[in-house]
Amino acid sequence: MAAVSQALLQHPVAFNTQKQRLSAARLNSISVPATKISAKKSSNKQHRIFAQQLDSHSLQPESRPGDSCACFAATITVPELVEERVDYNEMAEKLIHRSPLEIMDKALSMFGNDIAIAFSGAEDVALIEYARLTGRPFRVFSLDTGRLNPETYQLFAEVEKRYNIHIEYTFPEAVEVQALVRSKGLFSFYEDGHQECCSIRKVKPLKRALRGLRAWITGQRRDQSPGTRATVPIAQVDPSFEGLEGGVGSLVKWNPLANVTGDVVWKFLRTMEVPVNALHHKGYVSIGCEPCTRPVLPGQHEREGRWWWEDSKAKECGLHKGNIEVTEGNNNNSVHAANGAGDLFTNENVLRLTREGIERLASLKERKEAWLVVLYAPWCQFCQALESSYDEVAYKLKSYGVKVAKFRADGEHKSFCQERLQLGTFPTILLFPKHSSKAIKHPSEKRDVDSLLAFVKTLQ
Repeated sequence: MAAVSQALLQHPVAFNTQKQRLSAARLNSISVPATKISAKKSSNKQHRIFAQQLDSHSLQPESRPGDSCACFAATITVPELVEERVDYNEMAEKLIHRSPLEIMDKALSMFGNDIAIAFSGAEDVALIEYARLTGRPFRVFSLDTGRLNPETYQLFAEVEKRYNIHIEYTFPEAVEVQALVRSKGLFSFYEDGHQECCSIRKVKPLKRALRGLRAWITGQRRDQSPGTRATVPIAQVDPSFEGLEGGVGSLVKWNPLANVTGDVVWKFLRTMEVPVNALHHKGYVSIGCEPCTRPVLPGQHEREGRWWWEDSKAKECGLHKGNIEVTEGNNNNSVHAANGAGDLFTNENVLRLTREGIERLASLKERKEAWLVVLYAPWCQFCQALESSYDEVAYKLKSYGVKVAKFRADGEHKSFCQERLQLGTFPTILLFPKHSSKAIKHPSEKRDVDSLLAFVKTLQ
């Protein structure tokens, strides 16, 4: 064997030529001892050579003085290795009643250094604690969008210190951010939606990070967003992104917290005295970038603090876009004005307009009465905060002969309201005067009773 090694070192060209012939074989991440591998040739199966495991019986014939290195290389037997295929749908079913700790251990044991935890700086810090408890080495990466809260950066530092790790930060391309901000400003997402900004600051950097991995671990839970995460599996072939080997099916996505509720996660964090984002103590539940994250009101769902000016279908930034299923002809976001379930402004003094009704009102040149109309979405925290004031305004305006109404403007009606009714963010309040064809938009964020009454009376 020593003679072979010496010969290989003396003839690197011959060795490299043979190495190139073998490099087309796909490498499996699990090393199998050479003595347990069949040496039978197969043109239909993948192969891998573990040079460090080849013993003297793997190289034939014995070295003799004057023999060329090419002779030795030509007689290397290629071991056969059958790649094991994993059905992750079946695995997810088997793990459905397992604890997050068991699931985390399974994921880390299968992928070793080719898997990493995605950490957003929120309650998904629980993933890092579970990884620590497995006793296995683990990696953590995070997307620094450049728009995170100071409290989130502080948590990153605390986590690195507590767990003695270095978070692998990924950043957006400066050129793309610069082009977006120069052309549309710093807050364009309030006007035309968050998808473009999220694509540049989050989705594209994530793609780059995942191309260096074979699997990743997220903190998704089914109870986080009933509209988009209700069926999140524990393990799956990632439907949206590619991994280290490239192509469809090259990346596995693990969601150890899928079947756990938020209450259980928080009990775990408190029990283990894990550091958490200080924003959680200020009413924030789901935490993202600073301009797009707000505290939620009591009784609101946690995702309602994200992109609050958009409808519920848009509550994903693109990192988990595989969760969103669109069925043709069955838009779950379709909204009918007559549906009052979970509705707002249900006082008898507030009239409910249908799509036909609002279109007719907007098209009139002359009206018998003035109309005050709120364009709203029930999930919007600012619409919810407006409800009591608007109900009182409706009561007081009865004596002035002003009709007070509402129109639900999210879902399928949103684009119409943006194009025809000046909808910007929710809520938008419009006054349709008696003797004017054009609606007048309430210009202020002040929506208390006195401000709304003054708005109506000064324009009558």
